[in-house]
Amino acid sequence: MNHPEPTTTAVPTQWVGPLRISGNAFTSGAPYEEVTVPLATFETPLWPSVGRGASISRELPNGIRTTVIAESMTRSVLFVADNAAVAATAAEAITSRLEELKAVVGQTTSHGRLVDIHTEIVGNLLYVRFELHPGDASGHNMVTKAADALMEHILSWSLGLDYGSVSGNLCSDKKATAVNGILGRGKNVVAEIFLPHEVVERRLRTTASALADLVVRKNLVGSTLAGALRSANAHYANMLLGFYLATGQDAANIVEGSQGITYAEAREDGLYFSCTLPNIIVGTVGSGKHLPDVTAALERIGCREDREVGQNARRLASLIAATVLCGELSLLAAQTNPGELMSTHLSMER
Repeated sequence: MNHPEPTTTAVPTQWVGPLRISGNAFTSGAPYEEVTVPLATFETPLWPSVGRGASISRELPNGIRTTVIAESMTRSVLFVADNAAVAATAAEAITSRLEELKAVVGQTTSHGRLVDIHTEIVGNLLYVRFELHPGDASGHNMVTKAADALMEHILSWSLGLDYGSVSGNLCSDKKATAVNGILGRGKNVVAEIFLPHEVVERRLRTTASALADLVVRKNLVGSTLAGALRSANAHYANMLLGFYLATGQDAANIVEGSQGITYAEAREDGLYFSCTLPNIIVGTVGSGKHLPDVTAALERIGCREDREVGQNARRLASLIAATVLCGELSLLAAQTNPGELMSTHLSMER
């Protein structure tokens, strides 16, 4: 089959910031770094909105603090048994031989590591969710290649199982589900900031109590009424898509990536504001990362350095989480004031 040469689709890109950031993905020894970040988007008001959050971060001693909680990439496979009893016995055998299966994965990748196995049984169907540490890759192809080898190895044990599918949808890839937030898929990152009252009022033209109330009433209650799945935020998808496109990520992963929770508290001395993103699926190597613009962007934000395997990807995920916080903070502040959101959009888009 002849494969046509791909054409280039231009997406306007602007560098925003710098934003001041600190956290466990940054190893320079300094209390913080200041990093300018790329956003590719047709929604041009996003740039100054994120820029406002970034400039506010530079007024604070440590800026935005990010914490990488966990990281993984998953693939769930499907086996078919004669009945549930056979499936249950097979599930026990599979989970009890984790070390043996780790060795199988080690033969398919030099960086990925099998770290956990979860099983679910529905009737005579056995779903096995393999969780791998992906290193600096996002890990989509890595886990599929590993899953192929794992299925072949497990079927050789004669447990009464037949092949069902290399992907059983319990992964769960590019779908809004609860399992990723509960068990993890991608980088789980929390970004948080503390703003003194004076900064909130001067830079955001609102108050800590008004913004914290809006987070509860809009993001938490409104999202619950809408039936959101482990998600309570204003617009994580905007910042995620902009950053994903600019750095060569699989943009469809904003589906699960945008499942996150914004949380805020009005405290005696100011505003505590955080964004928790449990499913940031990104990498600094792999498909798409060879493109000149992508390579240049990753190098400029310091994600192509000679570091311990996985550290560049953790840095990238942390920068993304901090960028999400900048945009989320700015938008929510605007929505505490009648008419500000629309008037700002109109003036910026013109």
